[in-house]
Amino acid sequence: MHFNILTPLATGKFWKELLIMTLGMAVTAAAVYYFLVPSKLIIGTISGLSIVLSNIFEAAGIHIGLSLIIMVINALLLVLAYLLIDHEFGVKTVYTALILGPLTDVWAAVLPWEKLAVVNTATGSPSVMGDPWFDLCCFVLLLSAAQALMFSINASTGGLDILAKIVNKYLHFDIGASVSIAGAVICCTAFFINPFRMVVIGLIGTWINGLVVDYFTASLNNRKRVCVVSKEYDRIRRYIIDELHRGCTLYEVIGGYTNEKSIELEALLTKDEFSNLLAFIKNNEIPAFTTAGNVSEVYGLWLKHSKKKALKSEVDQR
Repeated sequence: MHFNILTPLATGKFWKELLIMTLGMAVTAAAVYYFLVPSKLIIGTISGLSIVLSNIFEAAGIHIGLSLIIMVINALLLVLAYLLIDHEFGVKTVYTALILGPLTDVWAAVLPWEKLAVVNTATGSPSVMGDPWFDLCCFVLLLSAAQALMFSINASTGGLDILAKIVNKYLHFDIGASVSIAGAVICCTAFFINPFRMVVIGLIGTWINGLVVDYFTASLNNRKRVCVVSKEYDRIRRYIIDELHRGCTLYEVIGGYTNEKSIELEALLTKDEFSNLLAFIKNNEIPAFTTAGNVSEVYGLWLKHSKKKALKSEVDQR
């Protein structure tokens, strides 16, 4: 089948994801520019590695802009992403990786960090928050949220995320652990420009980054395992399939108290879909016993069903 590269441009999904990627990278660029650059705090990211290289070049009398170094390293990693992960991830990461450097320059033009920074009396280095630990916390929270958002649409913030995704795919570590492993290696390069204390802070920040990424990722991927016992199970089944566009499973169960046979319906739903289901049961006065629990990850046909639903919506709108 012939693939037309312009086909995705006609879908709402493309423009929605483009907006998400742009906003995510703007947040990432701000985190790097305001919390890493002034204090020279090196977290296990490609931006951190770029800061190390920039300072090494500067000491050698070679003036190379930080944004250029970020773009060059990301360009090399993009080839790995395209070859080792998948084409969709690679193409999306091309966009995010290439705009990180320019967005850093945009923040520098809009509000230079020099206007916000103060000199830390303990380290003698400038810092926007006045303390490297506060810089660390702000950076990790912003970066982790952006990373989790990117991973949820099969994209990344570039750089370290590419290495983490490769580790995740081939060694089967959690994405947060993959971020920590790849980042720890990069952190050690900070010995070239920072004292031992700052390197330790960077390593701790990299570890915390992995934990927070896992937390945000779990929150974004959270689903509800819903179990409903009702004599009108078929009405509920039709609502889940026809209105929510989700599948469900039916089990024959026996009540322990009444010894009466019933049908239990089980489905995996988003929080909004679960709320809609409860509203349907309540508004139609359907007698039902409902329980729900959280599921942090879903594998298998979930994404395929979601894509089919999105595709059907796009077709109906045309």
